[in-house]
Amino acid sequence: MEIGNLTRLEILSIPGGSLTGIFPSFVFNLSTLNIINLANNSLSGSLPVDIYHKLPKLEELYLSFNQLTGGLTANIGNLTRLKYLFLANNRLTGELPDELGNLKLEKVNVNNNSLFGTIPISMFNLSTIKMMELSANQFSGHLPSTIGLSLSNLEELYLGDNRLTGVIPSSITNASILTILDMGPNFLTGAVPNFGNLRLLKRLLIGENNLTGESSSPELRFFSSLTNCRYLELIEVSLNQLNGILPASIGNFSISLQVFRAFGCQINGAIPDEIGNLSSLADLYLDSNQLTGFIPRTLGKLRRLQRIYLEYNKLDGFIPAELCQLSNLGDLYLSNNMLYGSIPTCLGELKSFRRLYLDSNKLESTVPLNLWNLEDLLELNLSSNSLRGSLPLDIKNLKVVNQLDLSQNQFSGDIPTSTGSMQSLVSLFFAHNKFQGSIPESLGNIRSLESLDLSYNNFSGLIPKSLETLNYLQYFDVSHNRLEGEIPVGGRFANFTAQSFLQNYALCSETRPQFPHCGKSLERSKSKNVVGLMKYIPPPIIVLIFAMSITLLIVRRRKTYRQLPTSGISLGVAWRRISYQELREATNDFSETNILGSGSFCSVYEGTLSDGLNVAVKVFNFQSERVTKSFDIECKILSTIRHRNLVRIIGCCSNTEFKALILEYMPNGSLEKWLYSHNYFLDILKRLDIAIDVALALEYLHHGLTFTVLHCDLKPSNVLLDQDMVGRVGDFGIAKLFGQGESIAQTKTLATIGYMAPEYGSEGIVSTSGDVYSFGIMLLEMYTRKKPTDAIFGEKLSLKSWVSHSLDENKIIEVVDANLLRREDTNFSAKEQCVLSILALAMECLINSPMERISMREVGARLEKIKTTFLRTTKDAKDGNGKKINEY
Repeated sequence: MEIGNLTRLEILSIPGGSLTGIFPSFVFNLSTLNIINLANNSLSGSLPVDIYHKLPKLEELYLSFNQLTGGLTANIGNLTRLKYLFLANNRLTGELPDELGNLKLEKVNVNNNSLFGTIPISMFNLSTIKMMELSANQFSGHLPSTIGLSLSNLEELYLGDNRLTGVIPSSITNASILTILDMGPNFLTGAVPNFGNLRLLKRLLIGENNLTGESSSPELRFFSSLTNCRYLELIEVSLNQLNGILPASIGNFSISLQVFRAFGCQINGAIPDEIGNLSSLADLYLDSNQLTGFIPRTLGKLRRLQRIYLEYNKLDGFIPAELCQLSNLGDLYLSNNMLYGSIPTCLGELKSFRRLYLDSNKLESTVPLNLWNLEDLLELNLSSNSLRGSLPLDIKNLKVVNQLDLSQNQFSGDIPTSTGSMQSLVSLFFAHNKFQGSIPESLGNIRSLESLDLSYNNFSGLIPKSLETLNYLQYFDVSHNRLEGEIPVGGRFANFTAQSFLQNYALCSETRPQFPHCGKSLERSKSKNVVGLMKYIPPPIIVLIFAMSITLLIVRRRKTYRQLPTSGISLGVAWRRISYQELREATNDFSETNILGSGSFCSVYEGTLSDGLNVAVKVFNFQSERVTKSFDIECKILSTIRHRNLVRIIGCCSNTEFKALILEYMPNGSLEKWLYSHNYFLDILKRLDIAIDVALALEYLHHGLTFTVLHCDLKPSNVLLDQDMVGRVGDFGIAKLFGQGESIAQTKTLATIGYMAPEYGSEGIVSTSGDVYSFGIMLLEMYTRKKPTDAIFGEKLSLKSWVSHSLDENKIIEVVDANLLRREDTNFSAKEQCVLSILALAMECLINSPMERISMREVGARLEKIKTTFLRTTKDAKDGNGKKINEY
């Protein structure tokens, strides 16, 4: 018998995936149905109108987890007996009809659809309703001020992940039997109300809104009201603007409280010792606030604690040994605080550890040996401290660790060969230490390795060929060591730029033009042997050889730095000789339609050479000796340097009446265009990538050559973007080239107003510190989208002072580009912290005294660190329930 012929059927249940296509029509023959359960199928299309007219006895309708479209109509009011309506996880659109409020619904669930509009007021007058689940839609508007007055039977209210605005009405507390209240994330504002009347409340979720504390008190008194909720298990208030102090009364929370999440809330002051009374607490999230003082020793009393997140605060003092009493502790995040002293030895006894982050503090001494015996540890980050000592062979006991970061410390000695047995490693960061010896061949055994950074150490010998077998390696850096020999070419090494190998003793390559051919490198090695024999030669002969060597060096340097003539320029080997006629044809006779930009010294045209190569032709306005000098300077500098983040010169054309440089064409234009055009946008990470590109270029100019190059006019219009959006520094028209030993000079040439260092503008003094200052201004401009010459700035206010004040007042969101950082953004706290770190670094570049400014070498390393932290933070981002999720 067919189902449609069962005319007395009251319950129809076909869950579990066997139905596809549109809603089955046979259902409408079953007018006696009380319950329909077709959940977890693959039904598509909209709800048929007949469902409202031919099923008069329907009390329960379960259609969740299908692919239904369309929306609910006013005809739903015909289902006068309907009590349960479950339509979650479909593709429904439209507004909820007012007629829902005329029914006697007890449970309604439309979670995770695309419904929009205001929630009908009638639904908040449903005295029969027990559960209302409207989360993960696009509902907007204010909540009615009378919410709660008629909801006497309401036990669960889910309104999270919508677009609701306005305040949380205090009348909600009249729904006195509520056990679950979920209102986050939304755009709710105003002070958090007193929830003390909700005595049966188990779960309170109001995170990711714009809620505040009471303006009349520095204490967050709404927390005190929650002490009346004796069944409370979870509190989620994260990512609001509470801006207050945790009261000692939090120690009186329910003994049932298991989860307390209040990260990214601008909470200040100390963590109350009374927190140690919360005996059932498993998760404590107080990261990304402004907490000060010590980590309470009373945390050691919370024996059920599994996760402690206190990173990105201003905590100081020692890491309390009492934490070692937490035998269930899996995650301990104390990064980016001001903790000092040593790592407690007893932490190595916590076999429950999965993730331990102590980076970016002021820790010192050696690492406890038993810390290397945590066999179940997944992630260990001790970077950016002052830890010292060597690594033991026992490091191999970290059998399942996938991220190990010891960078920016004072570790020394060799890397143990046993490191190669750590088969789960994905990221290994040892940069900026004092490691020495050779790079172990055994590292090639770590097949899962994706990132390896050994830069800024004292490693010597060869780069192991075994690393060519690492098929997943994406990031590699051995720069600033004492390595020699041939750079590997197999495996992933073809993907690594020259930046990964710079500043070593004697690396060579047959494929990388930035390094000498390996034949020449061998000759250099032979010369080392000759030097070794010098100790057997009589002293007078040594003096004679030394004097001859000095003379030869001076002659060669004079040849290298001699001024180029104004015509008949001797081109580098890689330069092309391009005639004036070819340039005319390439640029359509220098047509205005081909102009990319123009300035006081030159105009730049887009062109296509006879071989099809797209180029930018920089034609100098031939009017003065100053213009000729600018052309000569740019020729000299661009012919002697080459770097991934510098605009590459292809050739030039020069005669007595015409001078032009032919440059690599940058299809994405200038950074200035991307910052200020309404048709383009760069997100936080892309701006950071470009800032790193520029920093690497300046580091190369300042520190990567046998001479020093000062750009002297760094600004967004002189940073160009190639087809891959990689930043390239260009326009060296007023640059300075220093010989060895030179670090400072005076000039009469002025750079662009607003970007000049104080000593440059007042005294004409140029140095590498001047470029650092200009870079700092550009960083501020990149993240505020304000030029230093903007109309809002004048004698009393500058871009620098404006941002400095916002940092002091912790109000950076008021100065950051509004398109870049919004409170409603996903991962707002991580984004805010990233921008905060960048702006703080910019201020270090802008110190008035040039002697106190940091170097571009340090700037580049700091930016890379900020990026790594940001990617890790967003990868470990927290979802709407505050749980950490592994997706970027």
